[in-house]
Amino acid sequence: MIELRALTPEDWPLFRELRLAALAEAPYAFGSTLAAWQGEGDREERWRSRLAIPGALDLVALVDGEPAAMATGVPEDGHAELISMWVGPKARGRGVGARLIAEIEGWAARQGFATLRLAVMPHNPHAIALYERVGFTDTGEPGDLLPDGVSRELVLAKPLSKALSESPSEPLPKSPSESPSP
Repeated sequence: MIELRALTPEDWPLFRELRLAALAEAPYAFGSTLAAWQGEGDREERWRSRLAIPGALDLVALVDGEPAAMATGVPEDGHAELISMWVGPKARGRGVGARLIAEIEGWAARQGFATLRLAVMPHNPHAIALYERVGFTDTGEPGDLLPDGVSRELVLAKPLSKALSESPSEPLPKSPSESPSP
């Protein structure tokens, strides 16, 4: 079973666990590095700040009750942007990524955005395939320059349906740290 939950700054330990797992398992997929988020970069206030981006939606996916994936939607210069998307190895191939993207799309449409954008590493074919499967296309715009000094991120975008913005959304359950104990 897949369950999505919204995170708050109080959930920084859970976000920290998933973010560090993502950076360790798939360093090729992110602009950030594990080293930058460890050591002196591993501070509670930094994690809380990351979960307090104004207007953002931070999600975690629980698969069979265990944290397995994450994604964030942020408002950015007239559009919404999907960032920090990661699905752990045990959850891949189960529709978790598509569920996270769909929830971010709905959030973005309800915020009044007409487009959802993202940047993806050009050498991450599985992520690119997922994004294309759910309707993203390459904008042709140059993305950020990668550390090799030659390659650039791919910038993908998807127009958001007006129907998404008009459909009522059930509130997501609170994060695991805010759920009542059994």
